[in-house]
Amino acid sequence: MDNASVEISFEFFPPQTEKGLENLDRAIDDLTVFKPDFFSVTYGAGGSTQEKTFDVVDRIGKSGFNVAPHISCIGATRTEMKSLLDRYLSDGIRRFVTLRGDLPSGMAQTGEFKFASDLVSFIRSEAASDIEVMVAAYPEYHPQARSPKEDLEHFRHKVSCGANRAITQYFFNADCYFHFVEQAQLVGVDVPIIPGVMPIDKFFQLARFSDSCGAEIPRWVRRKLEAYADDSSAIQEFGLEVVTNLCHRLLNGGAPGLHFYTMNKSEKTQAILKNLGIV
Repeated sequence: MDNASVEISFEFFPPQTEKGLENLDRAIDDLTVFKPDFFSVTYGAGGSTQEKTFDVVDRIGKSGFNVAPHISCIGATRTEMKSLLDRYLSDGIRRFVTLRGDLPSGMAQTGEFKFASDLVSFIRSEAASDIEVMVAAYPEYHPQARSPKEDLEHFRHKVSCGANRAITQYFFNADCYFHFVEQAQLVGVDVPIIPGVMPIDKFFQLARFSDSCGAEIPRWVRRKLEAYADDSSAIQEFGLEVVTNLCHRLLNGGAPGLHFYTMNKSEKTQAILKNLGIV
């Protein structure tokens, strides 16, 4: 595969401080040189950082790049969601990452949307047909799924409601991705499923996050990262090798692109892309 033509995208989150905003601007500047297909921007459970998400979306949009804000439906009413959607559409946004989201602490009800599939259907009923709707996929299965079969059916239904493509949770085992894509195709899913990629930076932070979201770190990788302890240079050098090799295998196996969870940093992502020949 010609890696120079691979479609890539980058995910950011809204920073909470001025220093964080400076770091974000630097990361955006560094990564725009790779001519990404789009940037995505997250926001917190129940829309807890929604205004900051608007600011970042506007910031990227004014730079001339496509931007896809995350929309979480948990806790939202149809009226609130219509207002949010209209605001983005009036600003020229034509791509959305639609998620169920996590129920905020103390909230007992999900709101008028129970699943991401409900949100996909809502957007399709309210917006023009040229809107691109993206959904999440879980090659290692959603941590709350009762079985792989149930999780795959939820994914199939979500796509059938009108999604154009899917972006996966990050993983470090290419086989789980290829198996998931194969299983999805067998049940009729025909949209691109883009692998999510997490550069390795700080191991213990990655381990905590992976344990909470169900992303498995292969035992041999985990043990080696643990052995490096506080040697950040060794962790990052080994992490770069692991993730670069993962991306090589994904692209050589036919993955339609790569979506990087940047954590608002650019250095590790840049290094991976340069190793892949994407410059």
